[in-house]
Amino acid sequence: MPHQTIHIHPEAPAKPALGAPCNGCGVCCLAEPCPLGRVISRKRVGACDALRWDGAAALYRCGAITDAAGVLGPRWAWAAPLLRRLARRWIAAGAGCDAGIEVQGPAGPH
Repeated sequence: MPHQTIHIHPEAPAKPALGAPCNGCGVCCLAEPCPLGRVISRKRVGACDALRWDGAAALYRCGAITDAAGVLGPRWAWAAPLLRRLARRWIAAGAGCDAGIEVQGPAGPH
């Protein structure tokens, strides 16, 4: 299996076990966009452009839900309520971790 380096916020929670409730670790969205994220980001690899860091809560959130107007931009901001509503379903919010990604910490001295 290929290795990939992702840059994750040092305060992000550890990735939960597969099937456990999402805790906002961001690993899945930093590794690659989901189908909705592919449309938003216009790419298939790398971090999703819709991913947002919530410093107050110290976790990642899907911007299609928490910052829909920002994700869409000024021209499409009028569609933000629709995107928020649909995004919850499209990303399976609350369905549990579906990222079968093995996470290793940084190598070398800290």
